[in-house]
Amino acid sequence: MEHKTNCPGKDKYLKGKRVLPQPMTKDINLASVIDNMDAYNGGRLRAACQLLRDRYSKDDVTIGLSLAGALTPAGLGPSTVIPLMNHGFVDWMTATGANMYHDMHFALNMPLFRGTHNVDDADLRDKGITRIYDILFDYQDVLMETDKVLRKILLRPEFQKEMGTQEFYHHLGKCLDELEKKSNIGQVSILAAAYRNGIPVFTSSPGDSTIGMNVAGVELLAESSGMLDKFKLKINPSIDVNDSTAIILNAKKYENGKTGVILIGGGSPKNFTLQTEPQIQEVLMIPEAGQDYDINITDARPDTGGLSGAPPSEAASWGKIDPTKLDETVTAYIDVTVAFPLMVAYVLQTTKPKKQKRLYDRRQELHEKLIKSYLENNTEVEELRNIMKKLP
Repeated sequence: MEHKTNCPGKDKYLKGKRVLPQPMTKDINLASVIDNMDAYNGGRLRAACQLLRDRYSKDDVTIGLSLAGALTPAGLGPSTVIPLMNHGFVDWMTATGANMYHDMHFALNMPLFRGTHNVDDADLRDKGITRIYDILFDYQDVLMETDKVLRKILLRPEFQKEMGTQEFYHHLGKCLDELEKKSNIGQVSILAAAYRNGIPVFTSSPGDSTIGMNVAGVELLAESSGMLDKFKLKINPSIDVNDSTAIILNAKKYENGKTGVILIGGGSPKNFTLQTEPQIQEVLMIPEAGQDYDINITDARPDTGGLSGAPPSEAASWGKIDPTKLDETVTAYIDVTVAFPLMVAYVLQTTKPKKQKRLYDRRQELHEKLIKSYLENNTEVEELRNIMKKLP
């Protein structure tokens, strides 16, 4: 094939910054190191950081963070998540129940230790030690004691009602804030920080964690004691679906703003965060286009068909991401325990703090707006109401 020297449109492929990075020095700061990354997943990390700096930093952008994987046992709460929350770059969050359970250890000042994955697990079990890869902690003094504290918290009056995980975590966060202050070890609990900052926190599968196990255990005790009228806590996931959807609808329709997501790992938290848009468009039938900005940090492969590795372009086909905004999405295939702290350090070094939106404090207002838009747009409302009337 003959190569042409003057091809129309050639420049659009060669408009990026020239690959000629500055040499590292002993005085270089972290933001400069990241800005100096040109290619491959280093380049994707740079693109994610610069997207945070240039787009997510705007006041009209509502940011959702999802956390999957054992991140709180690894200490990413105090080191990474809480600083990002305090900086105003987390307006709402979805996490596994396991992450929120292990978050409690920190508020209770229960130690977890660096260890090694090259260890005899049968001997660990014999010695009463629990392992999460290379994190080691005492089974009795950490797990069992955390459970004991949690069960007593669950019996407090404010928990005796049906609620979503957003309200559940707000009440739990208040308790952990009190315990954190009592421990006097600084800001170490994500849920305590969320309580202070008015940040909604959701768990899409609340039964899939030790928190859910303890809720079930206390309910079993209440049933066996003939006191189910006393223990009234019920976690209703439908409340969470509507509350999280209301956050996105309010940001896009009522405040004429934009939304962005930071997806750390995949799994159920990633899907729950992204499904807010299909809920608006597909189920509630309210016109919408999708999230404006999307950052994925994952080590999962996309070609297995799993959601954890699925790129934003695939999410666009579901209406989760605005298909016209795919040039402002980034997927970096990097271990999140490496990438996430670097991203947050970059944000802290290159942006000003954002004002907290305190969306938890506005949950009733957002819920009413969701109902209003649903009734105005859904063509099946009357048909469904008529069917409901015939239910026994």
